[in-house]
Amino acid sequence: MPDFADDGGEEPEIAGLYVNDDSGTPRRVGMCVGNEFADHVMEKKSYLYLAPSKLRRCAIGPELVTAPDFTNVTGHVRVERGDTTIWERDVMSGEANMCHSIANLEYHHFKYPGHRQPGDVHVHFFGADAFSFGDGVALDDGDTMEVAWNGFGRPLRNPIRIASEPPKMLNIEPL
Repeated sequence: MPDFADDGGEEPEIAGLYVNDDSGTPRRVGMCVGNEFADHVMEKKSYLYLAPSKLRRCAIGPELVTAPDFTNVTGHVRVERGDTTIWERDVMSGEANMCHSIANLEYHHFKYPGHRQPGDVHVHFFGADAFSFGDGVALDDGDTMEVAWNGFGRPLRNPIRIASEPPKMLNIEPL
């Protein structure tokens, strides 16, 4: 979590992984467990802050599933502080639990020519229905977020590290 952030929290999701072929046609390679780490305090200030609240390091993996059943996916998310689980919840995702079809989401993701450049790789996070911030949990340095989805392999585990000072000033040299 960068030093300028108001907050940081997990967003247990499933990530769609895509590559544009030589003609620029998007191809879904598969899906995997995802954690779209976000700044929910910033996001809550104004809906206009949704985009900058997402400018955090996200995680995907540890396994790629090439032909998953994305109809009705159940999973579990937890936050651990040391040896103690401080929050956990069952979660759901998949087309049966979303207001848009995957085809519609993929269409809108790739409708602009700039998103169909040959060789480009894209990751699209498909949401879930719960995260710890919604229950008033504030993550601390050293907490571990764990996201697991049935049918998507091993859980994804991410420790949180909170930057204690701003990055050092860069000395930019001319060419």
